[in-house]
Amino acid sequence: MERREAEAIYEQGRDAVIEVLLALSAQNARLEAQVERLTAKVARQDERIATLERQLGRSSRNSSQPPSADPPSAPPRTKGPSGRKPGAQPGHEGKGRPLLPAWAVDEFVDHWPRACDCGHVFSVGELVADGEPARRQVEELPPITVCVTEHRCQRVRCPGCGRRASGVLPAGIARSAFGPRYQAAIAVLSVRNRISRRDVVELCEQLFGSRISTGAVDAILARCADALEEPCEHLLTRVRSAPAVNMDETGWRLRGGQRALWGMFTERHAVLRIAADRHEDHAKQLLASSEAIVTSDRWWAYGHLPVKRRQICWSHLQRDFAFHAEGRGIERELGQAGLAVCEELFWAWEIFQHTGDRAELQRRVRVLQRQLKPVLREHASKKIRYRQGRRFARNVLKVWPALWTFAKTPGVQPTNNHAERALRGAVIYRKLSLGSQSTAGERRIARLLSAHTTCRLQRRSLHAYLIDVLTAQATGCPAPLLA
Repeated sequence: MERREAEAIYEQGRDAVIEVLLALSAQNARLEAQVERLTAKVARQDERIATLERQLGRSSRNSSQPPSADPPSAPPRTKGPSGRKPGAQPGHEGKGRPLLPAWAVDEFVDHWPRACDCGHVFSVGELVADGEPARRQVEELPPITVCVTEHRCQRVRCPGCGRRASGVLPAGIARSAFGPRYQAAIAVLSVRNRISRRDVVELCEQLFGSRISTGAVDAILARCADALEEPCEHLLTRVRSAPAVNMDETGWRLRGGQRALWGMFTERHAVLRIAADRHEDHAKQLLASSEAIVTSDRWWAYGHLPVKRRQICWSHLQRDFAFHAEGRGIERELGQAGLAVCEELFWAWEIFQHTGDRAELQRRVRVLQRQLKPVLREHASKKIRYRQGRRFARNVLKVWPALWTFAKTPGVQPTNNHAERALRGAVIYRKLSLGSQSTAGERRIARLLSAHTTCRLQRRSLHAYLIDVLTAQATGCPAPLLA
């Protein structure tokens, strides 16, 4: 309003001035209310933007997502420069290829000198060994080709009745056109080395000079999986009876649809199962009547287990603390305090690995408990400034006893890295093969992956084991177990 307009209203008298003032007061109230609404809206949007920025900042360093899912903006997972040159360092004890003993050598070739450095030429009679020879062993593959055996069922005419009688193929021969060693090699190439069906066909043609089709490869894998049914059931019983197990789950695909791959592992055994989802019902079904202490992450499917039978993975907790340490204000204090505890805990565990002094480990753990619990209780309170870390703090306090099971129970580790490493091969297989195409295929690939992972944990030849299994199947004998 300009001065002339104000003077004109004033000249109209007292009532006009009062009316204008009341209108301005109402307008000011409406504007104040609008400012309050916009201020609250901006605050909500700021909080939402901060939440979205934190979600965009999630990576394998501060969450449970795999490194393959890291966005381009994620920092590289590389260590800083060490200041040392690449390769072996000065004073490093060299490692050479050890020579095989004489009994393991197939052929010896002697190389004699023709002349001495002084110019003397050796005669045949002068070539007499003086001391130990310089040895160099060269390993070479012989020409590889399949050995084709033709089984003939001869026909003989009976002199008594005049009918012709034919020979009968043994059960193992009639079942497949390929022998146990060949089928085991196909399974190893497909499951352990994760080679596609077409590449397996090409390799068999080039390496073995063998004719095979992709359908035959599928049939061989199905036959191997069926032969592993009894060993895998025994494997499940062994794992369930173990005092401590590691469990983890990851995604799977069935004709493009979402499924879940569950794994249960001990130090020497592995059981993998494919289920519809990651619900706790599948964890209960896999564990059944097991009384083992379960090491896992904080996924809710394991919540049905008593906390005394759980060990929460500290590697997952470390990533969660790293996520909160990248926050702002009071949330950062929670993350930094947690990361400091994680560092001390892993150092205490490393000392225990070398000394075996469990009393010292428990003493260090008690110190860390006194450091961490007050921080979690503070951030679990209802104060508004703790809203960002409140849910996480309450969740950790809920499973507090399960954080420290490793300190008092032999055979339990503070992390679930064993399960994650054991599942890695199956995850790579799923990414390359795009999962399964049928539920029967799911059961079969789960058996093959269980046998593959168990053999790897036992440092055992999968090829040799499958040969024994397929040979037992062909002869009608019980399949050897994965003890």
